[in-house]
Amino acid sequence: MADIIRLLPEYLANQIAAGEVVQRPASVVKELLENSVDARSSSVTLIIKDAGKQLIQVVDDGVGMTETDARMCFERHATSKIKTTEDLFRIKTMGFRGEAMASIAAVAQVEMKTRARGSELGTCLSIEGNDIIQQEPVAMGEGTVVSVKNLFFNVPARRNFLKSNPVEMRHILDEFQRVALANPEIAFALYQNEVEVMNLPAGKLSQRIVSMFGKEYKEQMASCEETTPFLTVKGYIGKPEFAKKSRGEQFFFVNNRYIKSQYLNHAVLTAFEGLLPKDSFPFYVLFLEIAPETIDINVHPTKTEIKFEDEKTVYAIVRAAVKQSLGLHNIAPSLDFGADVNYMPLQPMKFPASMDFETAPAQAPRASSAMNHTTTFPSRASAGSSRDDSYSDFAPTREVSRANSDDSSLFPEEEDSFAPAKSTMTGGSKTLQVHQKYLMVQVKSGLMVVDQQAAQERILYEKYSQALGKRTGASQQLLFPQTLQLSPADFSLVMELSEEFTALGFVFNDFGNNTLVVNGIPAEIPLRDEKELIEGLLEQYKNNLSAMKVDRQENLARAMAKRVASRLTGRLSDQEMNALVDRLFGCQVPNYTPSGQKTLVILQTEQLQDLFLRS
Repeated sequence: MADIIRLLPEYLANQIAAGEVVQRPASVVKELLENSVDARSSSVTLIIKDAGKQLIQVVDDGVGMTETDARMCFERHATSKIKTTEDLFRIKTMGFRGEAMASIAAVAQVEMKTRARGSELGTCLSIEGNDIIQQEPVAMGEGTVVSVKNLFFNVPARRNFLKSNPVEMRHILDEFQRVALANPEIAFALYQNEVEVMNLPAGKLSQRIVSMFGKEYKEQMASCEETTPFLTVKGYIGKPEFAKKSRGEQFFFVNNRYIKSQYLNHAVLTAFEGLLPKDSFPFYVLFLEIAPETIDINVHPTKTEIKFEDEKTVYAIVRAAVKQSLGLHNIAPSLDFGADVNYMPLQPMKFPASMDFETAPAQAPRASSAMNHTTTFPSRASAGSSRDDSYSDFAPTREVSRANSDDSSLFPEEEDSFAPAKSTMTGGSKTLQVHQKYLMVQVKSGLMVVDQQAAQERILYEKYSQALGKRTGASQQLLFPQTLQLSPADFSLVMELSEEFTALGFVFNDFGNNTLVVNGIPAEIPLRDEKELIEGLLEQYKNNLSAMKVDRQENLARAMAKRVASRLTGRLSDQEMNALVDRLFGCQVPNYTPSGQKTLVILQTEQLQDLFLRS
């Protein structure tokens, strides 16, 4: 049998390696910016054209390279960062693998100009697909200029898989933000298609945060600092009242390297427990300094994942640092034990007069296990099928017995659950609202309980899906336009989805500096905090991106339905309850939300009888 195993050609091996390191233009931006930071630069400029597909250029004033180093940096596993195995566990530089430049050169046309400090001339090197085209001396200032052109020019399949320009630019902005935040002592600038997007002067971390995210962050930042022999935590957290519905501005840096860690994020959220509104996320930029030998950053080529030797201790220290910061800035509630506090005496519990406990049996019989009976639900109706037959067994009946509806003690008001309440079952009503969350409807087979919010979500989802498909969304104009300051990434996401937002009924204009002026929102949405609505919608959209594989119209329809449905809660009139049930059964799939949650439950008559132990 002939030998069949052979070494891959160098150009092919480099292209395979590039698949791990260079996934999109943002990957190139990350590697080049980190190289500039490692080169001890004081000023770094990033120039982008066509969202990085045409040009990615990084200009720095770092130490530069000699002619030999300029050629060597494009060889695989060539690096100045480490020399021995021990160095691998004492890494403090951003790069160390020696793969980035070789991987970039394998899938792009690269031109590098560099001049080492103290040298009279620099070197200009042109590489295409790992082949050196030319190398010649050049007159230039000290530092390095790397230009990456026509990314994936020799791998057309990879280029075709790139997303739209707004999507790729959003990822580039994320990488730029992370490197700029980690190094506030370095001046950074970003230009997109010859337009200045960001210009961040060198300064303190607080100044960098304000320059990057906006002046309103001045009043919402609280410093956070904790020093222990094991770990040092420094940075800033946001005050709870400024929490947003999107989780954009949350950053962890370990030894100045940006990392992603749900574990540490949970530590911060635990410290904020009881201080944040529902579905809100705090701002934080936290730097962790820890001995390099106690962590492992050599987990993934992107180097955003990290392993701690003692992660429980890190969790505890981060949580304690944030909690202490909240207390020092008088954010967390505290007890003053020296104060003279007069506590009100406990009031006796009041019951309706109609309830006579003396004549009640000593012990009520327990409900039988019928509560656990399995309820059979109708199968989902297909988009084109008729719903009359599918739901005829439990369609709401028009007549409701009101023989006992005058007993006001059966329907307590929410304001005082023990006080007698008036019945909400007025003449002609077929529906009863319970705790402003559920609707009870008499049906032929028994009793149907509808989750009010889930039903709204199903109805709105089908409405918004139709509006996005036909571009027919209606708007309601705001009396006073609202300005909305977004993070660069969220602003880029809004621009990316601008057509879909318009189709839903949003009316907004670009006000510059990542700011929107909102003039109108979709019709039938309560006019209340448009900023929260849009932030929540963006957060839900991003959550859906990570949880499911659907196109952006489907994603946006789901996100919009979920966020708007959360607003349409509270007390409903008889007409509104009846209309809600009718609209639910007008949907194509009335018994489930888009995510698969039940909108209704049927209690059969037999089950109700079993609850009262009737034979």
